[in-house]
Amino acid sequence: MKAFEQLSDADFKRTILNALRLLGILTAIAAPLLYWKLGWKSAVLLLVGAVISGSGLWEWLRLMTAVMARMDAGAVAKPLGMVLLGFFLRLGLTVVLLYVSLKFLDGSVYALAAGLGLGVFCLTVEGVRLMKAWTV
Repeated sequence: MKAFEQLSDADFKRTILNALRLLGILTAIAAPLLYWKLGWKSAVLLLVGAVISGSGLWEWLRLMTAVMARMDAGAVAKPLGMVLLGFFLRLGLTVVLLYVSLKFLDGSVYALAAGLGLGVFCLTVEGVRLMKAWTV
């Protein structure tokens, strides 16, 4: 059993990477089902939402890794400015991608919302797994 204080940066990184893997698996399962049931436009909207969600998790990992490296004494840290620039560029690209996909794809908006929510769902599942590891 690990105490909360014993969680390392590697545990955090592993949790985010597992959430990204789960996101990819769920997207690979859900996209063909949506294609079959609602058409290709809805499947593409799900993929757009999943890509946005996955990129958010990836940027969160990069940002937290840079912050934790700065907090650790003696660690060589990436310049935080470049990480923040990438973070804000991703936010801008997200807005553009959402606008373009909603404007030109006449699919189900619920499919897009499901793709966006997949990241939160996957991170929640991995968080529950991590909490289970603390208590077992």
